[in-house]
Amino acid sequence: MGSWIGVLIIGFLAGLVARFFARDPKNPSGCLATTVLGVVGAAVFTWLGQQLGLYAEGARAGFIGSVLGAMIVLAIWQALAERRG
Repeated sequence: MGSWIGVLIIGFLAGLVARFFARDPKNPSGCLATTVLGVVGAAVFTWLGQQLGLYAEGARAGFIGSVLGAMIVLAIWQALAERRG
């Protein structure tokens, strides 16, 4: 149970930092969206890091990796938002 709380806190903080560096009015906003952004970003960067050999099997991305992953997710979000609008 405690590890899930840690994941959510780190996800929220990573999402905040990513949204700060990638400012765009089309970005999702709100506490829940920021937390989901950070958690999904961590999952994306963990998978990408394992595929590139940066992380061993079973290892997870750290805070900086989570922020980078969240920025990747935001870039995809922005591309989809531009395409729709």
